[in-house]
Order: sequence, then C-alpha cells, then structure tokens
Amino acid sequence: MIALNWCLTMVFSRKNKDVKIVLLLFILVGCQIASAQPYTSYFTGNTTDVDTIGQGGICLMGGATEDDNAMIWFLERANEGDVLVLRASGSDGYNDYMFNQLGVTLNSVETIVCSSAAASDETYVQQAIEDAEAIWFAGGDQWDYVSYWRNTAVDSLINWGIQNKGLVVGGTSAGMAIQGEYYFSAENGTVTSATALGNPYVNNVTVDNTPFIQHDILTNTITDTHYDNPDRKGRHVTFLARMVTDNGLTFAQGIACDEYTAVCIDENGIAKVYGGHPTYDDNAYFIRVNCDNIGTGHEPENCTSGNPLDWNRSNTALQVYEVKGTASANNSFDLNDWTSATGGQWESWWVNQGTLNEASSSQIDCTAGFTDHEHHFTIYPNPAQDQLLVESVSVGMFKIYDLSGKIHLKGTLESGLIDIENLVPGAYMLEITAISFTANQKFIKE
Repeated sequence: MIALNWCLTMVFSRKNKDVKIVLLLFILVGCQIASAQPYTSYFTGNTTDVDTIGQGGICLMGGATEDDNAMIWFLERANEGDVLVLRASGSDGYNDYMFNQLGVTLNSVETIVCSSAAASDETYVQQAIEDAEAIWFAGGDQWDYVSYWRNTAVDSLINWGIQNKGLVVGGTSAGMAIQGEYYFSAENGTVTSATALGNPYVNNVTVDNTPFIQHDILTNTITDTHYDNPDRKGRHVTFLARMVTDNGLTFAQGIACDEYTAVCIDENGIAKVYGGHPTYDDNAYFIRVNCDNIGTGHEPENCTSGNPLDWNRSNTALQVYEVKGTASANNSFDLNDWTSATGGQWESWWVNQGTLNEASSSQIDCTAGFTDHEHHFTIYPNPAQDQLLVESVSVGMFKIYDLSGKIHLKGTLESGLIDIENLVPGAYMLEITAISFTANQKFIKE
C-alpha cells in the first residue's frame, strides 16, 4: 500500500495530461511487479557493511520470550558486525531489541521476512546472508523454513559462513528446531507426545535428515522446544526412536529446552544453559542412547507402524542429563563426549507400550561403549594409514565414528575397501550393517 501511494503521488505531481496517462500505466505496472517481491526487509543501523570474523557458536532457545543473557551471548559473538534475522512471518520485532536494548555494539540489524521460496533466489537476500556475522531464525512454522530454504542458496551460504567466517547461528522455537542434523520438519503439521508414542509412524511424525543447516557438533542430534508447555518429552523420544530404527544409528542424541531456557554452544562444543532458575524452573535436557546397551541391543524393542512405541532395555533405553538454566549460565554440558557436565543430574528414560517413564540414574562413560562385542568381520591393517580392508563381508553399509560418537565417514561398502586417508589420526569405531547383522570394531588411524 505504501508503494502504491508513492506511485500515485509521482503520477499526479506531473502537469502534462498525456504524460500523466503514460506515467500512470508505466508506474502502476512497475508497482505491481514490486508488490510481488517475495521478501520484505526491515533495516536498523549502519547501511555500510563491516567485514569482521565472528566467534561462531549456536544459540538454541526454547520458544517463549527471549532470554536476554543468552541473546547478549549470541550478539557479542558477532564481534560488532551485522546481524540478520530470517523469518517467514511477522515483521521487525527483533530490530530495536537487538540493536538498542541489550547494550551490545552492532553495526546493523536487518530482518528479512520471506513470503515464499522465491526469496531464496533474490540477490539482495543472498548478499545479506553473505555479509552477516550472525544469523537468527525467529519462531513460526519450521516447514516454511525447510521448504523455502533447503537446497537453495540460503542454506548453502549459511553453511559456508559457519565453516569459513565464524558465523554464529541461533533460533527460537521453529528456529531452534531446524538446527540439528536431524529435525522434525512439521511437513504434515505438529504432533503431540501422546500421538507420537501411540504410533511412531503416524503421518505427522516427520523426522528428516536431508542436509539443511549443518553444525558438525550437532551430528546425529535432533532438537525440540517448548518442552514444558506443552509436554514434548514423549514425542522427542519418539523422534530418537525413529532415528535409530530408520537410519541404523548407534548414537542418537537430543537437545531440548523449556520455554524460557536457552542452550548456547561455543566454538569448542561446550553448551551453557541460560534461564531463570532458582526463581523459575527452567531446564535443558541432553538425551542420548544409553551407550551401555551398544553392542548388546540399544534399539527399540518395538518401533513399528500402528503400534505403541516400546523402548525399554531394562529401564535404561536413554540416558538424560537435566540441567537448570541460570542467569550466569554456570551449568554446562560437553557435546564432545556427551559425558562431562556440571550442575545437573542424570536420569534414565524408557518407554513401555507408549508410556514414557523417568527415574534418577548415575553418570555413564560413553567411551565405555567402544568395546569389541561379538562381530562378524575382521579388518586390517590395524593401525591403518590410508585404507581399511574388511574381510568376511564385502557388501553392506558402513559408518566410522570417533570416541564421542560423531560420524566422520559413512557410505556403501564396496569390494571390502574403505578409504580413510582424510581421517585425522586417532581412535575410531567402524560399524558395518549387512543383511543379517550390525557389528562394530575399534581401529586406530595413524
């Protein structure tokens, strides 16, 4: 409407009648084209770009009002550069908050609201992403984000920035939900815990791992938000069960936040938890497959279509670290080993016939899961430098993990040879899935 009013003003400010008619046709056509622009930009600050290197990191917020201390952490990591807010609905609510209200010096804050997938092809949008030192994803519908930006210049430029210029990335609600290697896409709408636990393959349990926003530290990880309102523990566990069942994961991990809680992960993989405890009961959760069960049976006993989820494993299916969020974020969790932690408590979670159960537990060292269980193949040489030769099986799928559970290589086993030349020297686990078995062995890369 503003653009149209400007166009009409331009026409009727002219004195010549014929000129008015020509200009009216010309400008109204131009305004109609402009009104179809697939994005809207709201800009605050200095329009001259500054080229700084950010500190990297990830800020995950649970979906209610932003935690100011976590947001300050996020903004400071932009190193006085440019912050870009990406969203598919809403307007400029973040601009003044980020630029003026938190006491962090920034060059600019720009919000770009994308109304369709076509915005991904716009040079202006692409340049804004390339120039940003920090990118924040607002709440909304994460399927809009996935369907608009996945496999486009948007996610390519964001991933380039993460890997090459210390781009710090954050998001709340839907913006948090898209940050893991695995994500609940909400393609068919949202889902409750009761529905997901009652049938893990109901149509709206859409667990996706098509490459999107790529953080190495969140490999094999799926996030969830609004954990306390409504209760989402059950559906999150269902997502993890689908990851293990559908993808053959040995390690599946989850990070979740209550509504007023934030998890901020630095460039070293240390997650600090912000919130309002002790005044408020704000929690974050770090969930993983119980590594004590690896090699002896870690998968759900029953994760099939039309049946309630059953993932018991003697009441030890999942190990969970629950930790309070505080203003100073003095409680933390190490995502490098998923074991080292401060300020929280360990729990066991399991599912009996669609009902989630929780109990206090003790810390388990996940590196203990890397033991040679009964296996169906041999590998040599070990230690190895450039290649592994797998004997006794020549066809199957393979994955290579480090001792924190991070996948470094995966693919199809061909002729029994696996190229490991680009692996950093160290200890790894080779897992092979063939027609009749899944087995693993430890090896050393020299």
